[in-house]
Amino acid sequence: MESTYEVKLVFDVNQKFTWRWKNVMSEKRILKSKMFLYLTEFFAGMSVMAVELGASRLLAPYFSSSQIVWTIIIGTIMIAMALGNIYGGRSADKNPNPDKLYGRILIAAVWIALIPVVGKYIILGVSAILVFTVNNNFLIWAAFFACMVIFVFPLFLLGTVTPSLAKYSVESLEESGKVVGNLGAFNTIGSIIGTFLPTFVTIPAVGTSITFLIFAGVLMLLGIIYFVSCRTGKVKSAVSVVILIISCIFGSSDSFAFWEKDLTYEGESIYNYLQVRENDEKVYLSTNVLFGVQSVYVKEERLTGMYYDYAMAAPLMAGLSKRDGMNILILGMGTGTYATQCSRYFDNVVCIGVEIDEKITKLAREYFELPENVKVTTYDGRAYLNAIDEKYDVIMVDAYQDITIPFQMSSVEFFTLVKEHLTPDGVMVVNMNMRGNSEGDINQHLADTISQVFDEVYTVDVGGTTNRQLFASNNKIMMETFYAEVEALSSDNPLQGELKNFMEQKLEGCLMAYEPGSYIMTDDKAPVELLGMQVIDELIKDEVMYYKQIYDEEGLEGLLERL
Repeated sequence: MESTYEVKLVFDVNQKFTWRWKNVMSEKRILKSKMFLYLTEFFAGMSVMAVELGASRLLAPYFSSSQIVWTIIIGTIMIAMALGNIYGGRSADKNPNPDKLYGRILIAAVWIALIPVVGKYIILGVSAILVFTVNNNFLIWAAFFACMVIFVFPLFLLGTVTPSLAKYSVESLEESGKVVGNLGAFNTIGSIIGTFLPTFVTIPAVGTSITFLIFAGVLMLLGIIYFVSCRTGKVKSAVSVVILIISCIFGSSDSFAFWEKDLTYEGESIYNYLQVRENDEKVYLSTNVLFGVQSVYVKEERLTGMYYDYAMAAPLMAGLSKRDGMNILILGMGTGTYATQCSRYFDNVVCIGVEIDEKITKLAREYFELPENVKVTTYDGRAYLNAIDEKYDVIMVDAYQDITIPFQMSSVEFFTLVKEHLTPDGVMVVNMNMRGNSEGDINQHLADTISQVFDEVYTVDVGGTTNRQLFASNNKIMMETFYAEVEALSSDNPLQGELKNFMEQKLEGCLMAYEPGSYIMTDDKAPVELLGMQVIDELIKDEVMYYKQIYDEEGLEGLLERL
């Protein structure tokens, strides 16, 4: 009797599955073939990953593309998907009507289409509110809340797709494993394509904004095909199309700094948001719309007034006048400002650079007058050192970009690799771009780490900026060599005379021997993102203190008047 009861129970359950499926099929002809359901899973998975990658590019110009920002993006999206899975499963059990699912897909498509239109304003609005209310970890909170407001809702809706499709696809318990497995496979394949397509095709080709619009259109097309085939949802479909058209008109701009009216160039590469500004004297490259200048080119043959001028002490420390020629390697070439300056002021130097972003090198040739004879290799700096045997008299490490500090270029192992590629009296110069004041800040970690590798380490703060230059060598007489080289510069030569005055005023007497501590970074442990975030917090506090005082004393009206 017991075995008969079990067989009858399985039969009854299968009968219920079969009845439910046939009832749905009789009303929705498009669902008679499971292929449309599988395609829905495929394109939903693809769109989720595309939106995630688009999120990183939308946030990066404002908050950087550090591991911390990526963690926030992934975390919030996973929260949204988990909640969507829960709601989608319960909703499908309560009311197994595919109209509900494809209606949610249409809403998600509309929301994603509106991101290029309003996303940038939301980011700045959230930042403006938090900058006056948050005292610590501003970038973390601002990125988190911006991500929550912009991306959680549409990805919550897309999170309902998989459990809903499982409900509509399974006809009987006997094939439930197969069907769910197929759905998972289609979702995974779609996710893979959604990962590679934006990164290597759409974002480099047409930008982040149009990438959002493309995948919004894909989702919208799914919903429209469903409702047209079922002869329902005409109003939903029409409204969705109208909103997509409006978004294409007003949201197709790739401008992240929408308040800037005189940019020479604005665009994106695989790695960065890129902005070129120009005036009568200089050309600037920025990879962040809110803070930081990554490169500058001075049109007249004179000093830049930035850290590049300080870094030109490195060839002098390496004994420039005593060499027939000097080879300089620049890791993090950017637009080639350091190479340009060294070539202008020194006669016997050969500069080559390594730059991971090929688009920056193209901009350098076009807008920053980087000569064609200056060789630039498109590669990661550390990987380049691993691939070559050459030695250099000076190696400039200039790969630290705002808080985006590559950990693989901040460890004992990396600086040991640099030392191995220096000549015996060679000098490494490092641009540390976030000068902090607290114990154990990022620059102290970097300097302590470098001191583990080099015997002679000196630092100097760059006036009027947050930069600090660090010079390192195993040459015991590095400083004596520097003083002698500065003295030997000819005052009769206009360029050398200018450089000599600068070195005497800004570096002689200002270069400080570094006393190493115990903050050592290795390939295994290099918390550069958290350390960088701490310094950014300090800088932001200093920048907004003035405006906070106005707000406290005069209120919002006074603040708006000052702005």
